[in-house]
This record gives sequence, structure tokens and C-alpha cells, in this order.
Amino acid sequence: MNSYHFLFDLALILLTTKVLGLANKRFQLPQVVGALMAGVLFGPTVFNLLNETEFITQLSQIGVIVLMFCAGLETNVDELKKSSKSSFIIALIGVLLPLIGGFIICCFFNNDPSISDASASVILQNIFIGVILTATSVSITVESLKEMGKLNTNVGSAILGAAIIDDILGIIALTIVTSFADSNINIWVVLFKIFAFFIFAAICCVIFYKFFSNVQLRHDKGMRRFVILSFVYCLILSYCAEVFFGVADITGAFIAGLIISKTKYSKYIASRFETLSYMLLSPVFFASIGIKFKLPAMTLSMVIFSIVLVLVAILTKIIGCGFAAKLCKFSSLESLQIGTGMVSRGEVALIVANKGAALGLMSSIFFGPVIIMIIATTVVTPLLLKIVFSDRNNKNIKLST
Repeated sequence: MNSYHFLFDLALILLTTKVLGLANKRFQLPQVVGALMAGVLFGPTVFNLLNETEFITQLSQIGVIVLMFCAGLETNVDELKKSSKSSFIIALIGVLLPLIGGFIICCFFNNDPSISDASASVILQNIFIGVILTATSVSITVESLKEMGKLNTNVGSAILGAAIIDDILGIIALTIVTSFADSNINIWVVLFKIFAFFIFAAICCVIFYKFFSNVQLRHDKGMRRFVILSFVYCLILSYCAEVFFGVADITGAFIAGLIISKTKYSKYIASRFETLSYMLLSPVFFASIGIKFKLPAMTLSMVIFSIVLVLVAILTKIIGCGFAAKLCKFSSLESLQIGTGMVSRGEVALIVANKGAALGLMSSIFFGPVIIMIIATTVVTPLLLKIVFSDRNNKNIKLST
């Protein structure tokens, strides 16, 4: 009987995410928040009906890959190219400011080596908290922008481009800090792998186009073949990115989507994946984020630190990325929208935190505040995006132009 318990888990996830999503929609709130709250409420934190099983973990991983693949399919490549310089500047400042902000606040709360059970020096521990704040989980933003119909805009393209670059800069920052704790990590090897991945992706692009063109000539009416071939290509590029090059699998999925977006059947392929993502994969992924969160007991000082950490996490991304966007000639409201779109930390920060804890870079007493920060930024991002992309704000733009 227990071997079939995954069916109950899946049914409960799909039902609760849909019910809470519709409830949020009724109150004009993003539906993705409902999916996140379903995981928190029915996971170990509250009712303990759902747990992080291998089935949920793996299905949610496929879910985020498909989500980012769809984002790539729906992205205007020409718009993305135009915003590439802006995206780099936004990502760079959006990494530096949270890194500095996280380090500064930790210097006030983590200055006594005797209370820490981490093996690294206090300064290195404080820097690592800053590294956690550099992470951006674009999946939450992508789902929110898709829900509002704002993904394929100049702001949406800037956020997507900045998030991909942010991911790479985050890997570099993480590698530099962890190399002090683990002598086996070599920063130059990591940089070479990142460079090699984009060369590999370019080669794959050429090969895929030739192969796709040949299949198109022979089977022009068999569009279902292209859906399967596209998914295979997405999975292979995601696998290679993560396993061989140390780049996030979602980056590989997004690039695969970008490449296929330039083909004849991109809209048909996107529509097939949208159905799969909406019905099954996205609800499981967003619920799994909520299921992961287990809040530990904390002292008063750690509760205060949690509040400060959440504020710093939100403000440094909005101010840093927003200021960078303003430098790149975006309007004030567009800059605010871009900054808000980069706030969510989600599962990315959780992975970074777990890695740091394993290497002795973060004390166990700080794990609780980090979890609270991740929950807060994950839930608040869709709500803030709803506000900054509201029709009233858009009307204000039109009136002022």
C-alpha cells in the first residue's frame, strides 16, 4: 500500500494548489502564491500531510526545467539580445549589493566565534551569508509574469537575461568562498567550465537546427514529432549543463527554449508544454518549495536577525537591480519592476545554504533565519510584482509619456 502513497501525495498537491490558487485569484492575488502556501500548509511546517519524497523532488525538478524551457520558448530573442548589456549591468550590481548588505548585517549578529558551530572563520561565515543573498530564483518571477502576460516584454526580457547572468555570477561567488573551505575547488576550472558550456550550447544550436530542418523537410505535417524531439533536446542540454559544466540545469533548459523559439513550430511546441506544465508539473514544483521549509526554534536575537535579513534581502535586490536598470535608461517604474522581479531567492538560496552548511561555512543557528528569508522573498515577490505591474501604474506611464 505504501508504495502507492505517491498517488495520494500527487492528488493532494494538485487539489490544494488549485483551490488555494483560485482563492488567491478571487482576491486578485497571484495564483503562484496559493501553490507555495499549499506546500507550506500541508507540508511538515503545519499539517504534515506531505513530505519531501524522492518522487516529489524529481517531479518538481522536471517541473522547473519545463517552466524555464517554456520561458525560453516564449522569449523574444531579438529583445533579449538588445537588453544583453543592460542585463549584465543589472545582474552585476544585483549581486554586489546583496553580498555587501548580507556581510554587513552579519558582522553585527555574528561576531562571537564561541556561539558558532561552523568550522570557517567568522569573516568567511559572514561573507557566505552575503553569497546566499546574491541568489535569484527566476522561476517564481517567470510564473508571475506569465500569469500577468508580461513575460515577453522589454522588462521581462531584461529580468530573464539578468537572472541567467546572476546565476553564473552567483556560481562564481559561491566557488570563490567555498574554495577557502575546500581546497579541492579551483576557481579557474569553474570559470573554464562556464565558458565551455556556452561554446557547447552554440555547437548544439547549430546541430539542432540542421537536424530539425531535415526532419521538417521529411515530416512537415507530423508536428507531434517536433514536440518530442524538442523535449529530448531540452533534457539533454539541461543534463549536460548541470553534470558536465556545473551550470544550473534551468539555464540549459532556458537556452534550449531560446534556440527552439526561432523554429517554425515554436508556438505549437510551447502550447503543448504549457498544458503539461499547468496541469501537473508547475503545481508540484511550487508546492515542493513550500514542503521543503521546516522552521526551527530560534532565540530572540535570531528572530530580530531574521527580520533584518528579510528586509536587506528585499531592499538590496530592488535598489541594486533597480538602480542598475535606471542607469541603463529604463524608466523609473520599469526599473522598479526589474528590481522587484529579482527579489525571490527560492530553491536556489536553499541549495547554496545547504552546500555552505556542509562545508562549515554557516553556523546551524543561522539556518533558521535563512529559511525565513527564503520563504518571505518567495511569497512576497509575486505580490510585489502584482502591485508594480498593476494597470494603474501602466496608465500612469502612458499619461506621463
